[in-house]
Amino acid sequence: MTEPVFVPQEVIRKKRDRVPLSAAELTDFVRGTVSGAVGPSQIGAFTMAVYLNGMSEDERLAYTLAMRDSGRVIDWSEIGLSGPTIIDKHSSGGVGDEKVSLIVVPLVAACGIHMPMISARGLGHTGGEIDLLDAIPGYDTTPSTERFMQVVAEVGGAIISPTPDLAPADKPIFYIRDVAATVESIPLITGSIMSKKLAAGINGLVMTVPFGSGAFMPDVARAEELAASLIGVAVGAGKPMVALISDLTEVLGDSIGSNNQLREVIDFLTGRYREPRLTETVLALASETLLMGGLTETIEDGRRLALARLDDGAAADRFAKMVAALDGPADLVDNPDRHLQRAQIIRPVFADTPGTVASQDCYAIGMAMLRLGCGRTDPDADIDHAVGLTGMASCGSTVGPDRPLCVVHARSEAAFEAAAADIRAAVVVREPPVITTPPIVGRLAGKPAADASATVERAAD
Repeated sequence: MTEPVFVPQEVIRKKRDRVPLSAAELTDFVRGTVSGAVGPSQIGAFTMAVYLNGMSEDERLAYTLAMRDSGRVIDWSEIGLSGPTIIDKHSSGGVGDEKVSLIVVPLVAACGIHMPMISARGLGHTGGEIDLLDAIPGYDTTPSTERFMQVVAEVGGAIISPTPDLAPADKPIFYIRDVAATVESIPLITGSIMSKKLAAGINGLVMTVPFGSGAFMPDVARAEELAASLIGVAVGAGKPMVALISDLTEVLGDSIGSNNQLREVIDFLTGRYREPRLTETVLALASETLLMGGLTETIEDGRRLALARLDDGAAADRFAKMVAALDGPADLVDNPDRHLQRAQIIRPVFADTPGTVASQDCYAIGMAMLRLGCGRTDPDADIDHAVGLTGMASCGSTVGPDRPLCVVHARSEAAFEAAAADIRAAVVVREPPVITTPPIVGRLAGKPAADASATVERAAD
């Protein structure tokens, strides 16, 4: 008996008409995106059908596992690593959020975790870890899987983009989503994130799921929906997971742009400056990771250990070793200006009237930075690593003649003026009082067991 011929448009038609897809159908479609049997227009049609009609829990798990199995799945026991300390960190994305990984990976590595992070470039109005790492001269974001494993084993962590043999199906689907207005689909986000994580052979995952104007999820409810979807797939694949719900109604940290954020990472790790909301986010993720890995018994112990490794320089040292191990400059931490280009125009942007920053439209700020050159409107477009902003005034900050809204880094006068106007329009300044919110507002967790479930805990108001 001959096998039925795979017809991509039949999978698209079923999803369009809300007919459940089998694991075999999803596997064939995903494989086709790698082999070329499924073209870009068909990927776009499929992602739009999923965006409009969603996926069941069974479909999400099957789709994710098919993407994971489109390539190699790392077995860390091949090089003598095993146990609960092989944990990854991720975020569903937001304005200024991509720098967090570059801090957390070396920090938890300095505490005894092995963190193999397979990440991505930016989507829409947000950046990505790989965009930042691409700005480091020589840094190899696409090493062989063997070299990636070696760096993780020796340094304790590494951040790379998907290699050709790890979750290769994510690449064609990921870029079509970026230009086909389907970025925000929860099933597609779930498949993209979890396939890369599971392909890395991890034994647990800790992540933030941001909401607000700077994120893909508009509110807490949607963030929790995404977190539950991710946890459902993690548990279905036999992995524990913690998702922290984070408020991204304002820029995380105080910079945007590859080189600007790299400098902020270095300043944070070396203790020169640690923006409070960024600090809280980093410590929350690090402490959850250390608890999951069995290196501490409580969240409080994890925070203390993480702070100790920041303050004694161990985390900065791990970052420097990770960069050097992947062919970046060995002196990046000590001499960032030797390697990170600056824009021609670096100038403050002042508010029209003095007062207190009440709110930020982070989406508008992100789009302004995209137009400045920080992001891409086409999958093949280049990013200008030197442009962006620094010194972003957080909500509750007083701004006026002596304190700007931010400092814009631009290539031309026209680009500076356009970005400055966009930022003034995106930030609301008024008289106090102004109510601010903490960066972490909730927690969901799940682990594989006979009674595996996802539980929600919300931070106190």
